[in-house]
Amino acid sequence: KRGILMRSGDAFQIFPDVGTVVLDKTGTITIGEPAVNAVVALDEHAESEVLRTAASAEVFSEHPLADAVLDHADARDVDVPDPETFDSVTGKGVRATVDGAEVLVGKPGWLSEEGLDLVVGENASEDLQNEGLTTVGVVREGELIGLVGIGDEIKADASETVDRMKAAGITPVMITGDNERTAQAVAEDMGIEQVMAEVLPDDKRAESSRLQDESADGDGNDRVAMVGDGINDAPALTQADIGLAIGAGTDIAIESADIVLMGEQLGGVMDAYEIGVRSYEKTKQNLVAAFSFNGVGVATAVTGLVHPVLAMLAMVLSVSAVLANSFAGQLLAGKGITTDFSIEAENGDADGETGTDAEEPAIGERGRAGTGS
Repeated sequence: KRGILMRSGDAFQIFPDVGTVVLDKTGTITIGEPAVNAVVALDEHAESEVLRTAASAEVFSEHPLADAVLDHADARDVDVPDPETFDSVTGKGVRATVDGAEVLVGKPGWLSEEGLDLVVGENASEDLQNEGLTTVGVVREGELIGLVGIGDEIKADASETVDRMKAAGITPVMITGDNERTAQAVAEDMGIEQVMAEVLPDDKRAESSRLQDESADGDGNDRVAMVGDGINDAPALTQADIGLAIGAGTDIAIESADIVLMGEQLGGVMDAYEIGVRSYEKTKQNLVAAFSFNGVGVATAVTGLVHPVLAMLAMVLSVSAVLANSFAGQLLAGKGITTDFSIEAENGDADGETGTDAEEPAIGERGRAGTGS
């Protein structure tokens, strides 16, 4: 009913001990639909020139930010030619040849690593980053001709979910490939104090492992949960003590997770946590009740203190107590007792259907298949 699929029984037992929840930014904290908010032309270059150059270099890219640039160019009827050459640098940007000129489009940090002078765009870049926008530099023939600021709307329930985490004694941590200034701007709006910025996709698992090593606080809350939705989140979801995947994310992320949130809202993370905590408490209560009734009944029957029939009655009472405790919430709420459940098929469908009629993912008009980040 809450759109939460528990794929692992360990999740019930481990969740109460979670002290840190790592939240991927794009598609988890944000809605995962980046859009261009600003195009800044530098020196005497025109905005249309900057946009055309950036969009052309990104034509064959599968990154969501590339889709945002191309969509923005389409909306403004900018002619976007295919690049003559194309090379993607994972987590950093792209290198292409556009109209015979070498073009680099990507993170300012990467462009600096390439030996490019970005002084002319420093002030504009800082302004975009302070607004929480992902800043992309556009370089043509070694010259920074402009910047593109890309934003992604924060989910409506994200701040509330962070507050719920803090109230439960859980430390929220945001992880992102964005630069430090942009990440801090988003984290400040969310109320998240701990941020891991400029983390490359291949390094997310290592960061998750590092948090596991550092998270023990002596109070038992030393477990780490990871929430993500993209292909590059899958290794980190597997590494974490509990991996939670947003249901609208990629198949590989969902397959790597212990818990799947079928909707797109972040609040399901804390709903799953609360269900796990209550379920684990009920399990412990039921064990105590069962051992108390049966332990006393068997011991007294063996010693002859009570008649065996009374010991059998104690066993019946133990089963009744366990059932009453398990369904007390539904009974007190005036609801009928339900034991509905679903079995997950091998292909991951919760209802056990084969999924042969499922629609195939659409291929974009430019021949690009969208992927998570």
